[in-house]
Amino acid sequence: MKHGTATAEPNASDIDQLINQLREAIEGEVRFEMGSRALYATDASNYRQVPTGIVIPRHARDIEAAVALARRFDAPILMRGAGTSLAGQTCNAAVILDTSKYMNRVLEVDPSHRTAVVEPGVVCDVLRDAAEEHGLTFGPDPSTHTQCTLGGMIGNNSCGAHSVMAGKTEDNIESLDILTYDGVRMTVGPTSEAELEAIIRSGGRKGEIYAGLRHLRDRYADHIRQGFPGIRRRVSGYNLDALLPENGFNVARALVGSEGTCAITLSARAKLVDSPPHRVLVVLGYEDICQAGDEAPAILETGPLSVEGLDERIVGDMRKKGWGLKAIEGLPEGNGWILSEFGGNTVEEATSAAQKAIDSQRGRCIDSRLYTDPKEANLVWSVRKSGSAATNALPGEDESYPGWEDAAVDPARVGDYLRDFRKLLDEYGYRASLYGHFGDGCIHGRMTFDLSSHEGVAKWRRFLDEAADLVVAYGGSLSGEHGDGQARAELWPRMFGPELMEAFRRFKEIWDPNGRLNPHKLIDPYRIVDHLRTGPDHDPIEPQPLHFSFHKDQGSFSQAAHRCVGVGKCRSYAGGTMCPSYRGTMEEKHSTRGRARLLFEMLQGDTLEGVWNNDAVHEALDLCLACKACSQECPVQVDMATYKAEFMAHYYAHHRRPRQAWTLGLIHEWSRIAGRAPKLFNGLTKLPGAAALARSLTGMTAERALPQFSSQPFTRHYRTGTPSGNRPAVVLWPDTFNNFLQSDALRAASRVLDRLGFEVQLPGRPVCCGRPLYDHGMLERARWRLKQVLDTLTQAIEAGIPLVGLEPSCMSTFRDELLNFFPDDRRARWLAGNSWLLADFLAQREDLEFPRVEGQAWVHGHCHQKSGAGMAGTQTLLERMGLEVSLPDNGCCGMAGAFGFDAEKYPVSMRIAESAMLPSLRNTSNETYVISDGFSCREQIRHGSGRTALHTAQLLDQVLGNR
Repeated sequence: MKHGTATAEPNASDIDQLINQLREAIEGEVRFEMGSRALYATDASNYRQVPTGIVIPRHARDIEAAVALARRFDAPILMRGAGTSLAGQTCNAAVILDTSKYMNRVLEVDPSHRTAVVEPGVVCDVLRDAAEEHGLTFGPDPSTHTQCTLGGMIGNNSCGAHSVMAGKTEDNIESLDILTYDGVRMTVGPTSEAELEAIIRSGGRKGEIYAGLRHLRDRYADHIRQGFPGIRRRVSGYNLDALLPENGFNVARALVGSEGTCAITLSARAKLVDSPPHRVLVVLGYEDICQAGDEAPAILETGPLSVEGLDERIVGDMRKKGWGLKAIEGLPEGNGWILSEFGGNTVEEATSAAQKAIDSQRGRCIDSRLYTDPKEANLVWSVRKSGSAATNALPGEDESYPGWEDAAVDPARVGDYLRDFRKLLDEYGYRASLYGHFGDGCIHGRMTFDLSSHEGVAKWRRFLDEAADLVVAYGGSLSGEHGDGQARAELWPRMFGPELMEAFRRFKEIWDPNGRLNPHKLIDPYRIVDHLRTGPDHDPIEPQPLHFSFHKDQGSFSQAAHRCVGVGKCRSYAGGTMCPSYRGTMEEKHSTRGRARLLFEMLQGDTLEGVWNNDAVHEALDLCLACKACSQECPVQVDMATYKAEFMAHYYAHHRRPRQAWTLGLIHEWSRIAGRAPKLFNGLTKLPGAAALARSLTGMTAERALPQFSSQPFTRHYRTGTPSGNRPAVVLWPDTFNNFLQSDALRAASRVLDRLGFEVQLPGRPVCCGRPLYDHGMLERARWRLKQVLDTLTQAIEAGIPLVGLEPSCMSTFRDELLNFFPDDRRARWLAGNSWLLADFLAQREDLEFPRVEGQAWVHGHCHQKSGAGMAGTQTLLERMGLEVSLPDNGCCGMAGAFGFDAEKYPVSMRIAESAMLPSLRNTSNETYVISDGFSCREQIRHGSGRTALHTAQLLDQVLGNR
C-alpha cells in the first residue's frame, strides 16, 4: 500500500467482540468509548487520527494478551508514551496501548554495572532520580524529560540537551524485552557472530527474524556505510548501521527509533552514566543566532556537557506574552545566545572548565554570564526548554507549527546552514523561532506555516521539499531528534535514495510482515498533508453567546481551546503545580492537555456530540481543581479554570446542578445566615444525626470535620474609626472564609495595618467576589456579584485607595475573572492592578519597618497565589523580619476550596496532598513556623498533618504585638 492507502480496520461487529474479549483477558482497562478515543486522537504534532480504542495494560502479560486478540481480529496496534511526539507517530487509526498509568516503574538499578531495568511507561525523570541516588543518570534528557516516557524515547530515539555528554537514546540502551505483532517475545541486544549463528540454527520465528536481518545486513552493508550521513544526530531512517559487524549486530539499537512500527517494547535495560555532582552554566551573547552557530564548535572543544543555541525571536515572543520575564532578565546582552553547561566533582572544578569556554569567546561574543547558583541556572534554562511553545498563541500574530522542526547537520556547519535556512524561510515568507542542540548540530524551530488553506498547505509542501534538499546538501538528517512519523517519512527518498529505501522496507517486513504495527508511519507513509488537525477542512463550531469575554483569544472559545500544542508539561509527576488532578489519577483526561483536547474535539463536531452538553467533557472537567497553575506554568498559557467555568455554565443549562453547587457554591449566602447565630449553628452540627444530615445535604465527606463558624464575624466586630486624613487608607477585603470561618485572621490583619500606620476601611456593604460559584458554572450570579463589588468600591477606586485581602483566591478573582467579565470597564482595570494580598502589599513598601524574629518558616503557597503575583512578596516580607524561609516545591495542597470537602473527590484530594506537600511538612521540625495564606490550604495542613498553619497576618500580629 502506498502513500496513506487506508488500512482496513475491523468492522463494528468484530470491534464489539474484541472489546468483550479484551475485558475478559486482561487486568488493565479497556476503553473504546468515544470520549477516550477523542483524548488520543492527537499528539503534539499537526496530525489527528481517531484511534479504534485504548487499552491501559497493568503488566506485560496484559500487552501479550491484547496483541494476541488484536491479531485475531486483524486490528492495528500503536504503542504510545506521553504523546509528546511532534511528527505524528503517536496518533493513528489503531488500538493504542498506553503504559504510562501502570507500567511506569524502575524495576532495578544496578550501580555496579551502571544499568537500570525499566518498564516502558516510566517517566524519564523518575529513572534519572533513581539513578542520581548512586551518582548516575540516564543521559538523554529531552525538554519534555519531566513527562516523556522511556518507551516513547526508545520509539523516537530521543536525545536532549545533554547528548553532547551521553548521545542519543540508542547509545544508552543495553537490551530490550520485545514482543512482535505475531506473538514472539524475545530479549534483543548486541549479538556476536557465534550467537547469531546459534539463533538462526535454532529456527522458529526468532531464527527467521535474525536470518532476515543478517541477510539484510550483508546485502546492504555498503549502501548503509555510504548512504548514512556521518553525524551524531542522524535520527531519520531505521538504525540499520547497528547491524553492521563493526557495531556488534545490535538488534536493540536497530529497533530504537523505529517508532513502534516493528516491535513492542515490554521493558528495557538502560545504560547509566556519571552525573557530575556540581554543574554551572555559561551563557554567551552574540550578534545573532548564526554567529552563535559559528562559535559552537570552539565551545565544544572546551569539554561541556551541553551546547544549546537560542535566537532573539523566542525571547521577544516571551516578552510579548509577558511570560518568563524573570528568566529572560538573566540573559546577557545579545540577539543570539549559547547556553553551555559544565560539570565537575566540585563547584570550583566546574567553574574552571566554564571559564575556559568564556575565555575562548573573548572578542567573539558581545557579553557573557556565569551562573553557579543552581536556582539561577535553572531559571535561565527554562527559557531554552520552553522554546517550542514560547512562540505559540501570540495575540494578533500568525500561529506557528511544527512541520520542519529538528533537522541536523554537522556542528561545524551550523552557522552557514542557519544562514541558508533563514534565506529559505524569507523566500517563503515564514516567521520562525530557531533554537536547538548546537553541540550536535540539531536545529529546532516552529514556523508560521499556513495550514488552514489549500494554497497554504501546497506552499508548505513545496517548502518541505526545498528544506529537505538543503539539509541533504549539507550532509545532514531530516530529523535530528523527534523522528519522522508522518511529518517527514514521505521525504525519506530525497535523503536515502532507492537502495536504502528498499532496505528500510525490508527491515519493516522482517518484523511486521502484515504491516499492523503503527501502519503508514515511516513505511508506505500517509502523505504529509493528510490527516491535518487544523487543515483546510477544519471548521470548528464557534459557540455563542459566551459568559466570559475571552479577550486574550479575540473572543473565540474555539481559539482558546486550540491553544494547547500538546507539550504535555501538565503530565509531569513533580515540580510546579500543574496539573494536580493528573497527579492524583494519572489519567490523560485529568491533565490540562487532555481537557483541552476534549474541548477541541467537542468543537469538531465529528467525535463528541453535543456542544456544551457532553458528559465525557463534563467528567474530565469536573475533577479540575481550577488551581490556575496552567495559566502560568503552561508555555502557551492554557487557562483551564476559565474554560471549565464557561463549559459548566452552559452544561448546567441542560442538567441539574449537584447539591454542592447550592451549598458550598453559595457559601457566602449560607455563611451570612449562620453568622447571625454561629454558636447555635455550631451546636446543631454536633447533635446526634445532625452532622450526618448536614453531610448528606452538602455532599461533604465524613472524613473531614464540618467547618465551624467563628463566634463573631469580623465585619460585625469591626468598627471603622473617624478618618484622620493624615494616614494612608486601605480597603481591607473581608472574604467569606476569613470573615465567617476564621475571623481571627482578619482581626490580626486589621491590627497589623493599623500598627503600621494605615487607615483601615471596609466595603460599605456585604460583598463577595463569588469565587466558589465558578466551579459550578454559576457565572451569571458571579458576574452580578463582581458588578456589585465595582459599584460598592467605586468611591475607593476613584480615590485611588488600594484593596488589601487575605485570601489569594479572592485577589486572583479581581486580577483575572473581573477583567474577563468587564475588559473595558476602567474601574475593573484599576482594581485588577491594585488588589493586593497582604504580604505583597507590605513587601513593596520599603518605608515600613518590622521587628526581627528568629527562627525558620515553612511556607506553602496557595495555587492562585503562585499562579498570580507569586511568592516573592511573602518571601521578601518574612526575610525582612529575619526568618529563614523555606518555600518547598509543594505543588497543590489538593483542597481547592470545596474540592477537598466533596465526598467523591476526597480520595483524589488526599493523593494530591501526599504527592508533595504533606511529606515535606512531616520533615519540618515542630519549632518551625508553618505559614499559608490560603484558607483551604490551612485546612488541608491541619487535616493531613495535625499542624496548625498561620496566615501571614497572624504571624505579623504576634510579632508586632510583642514589640
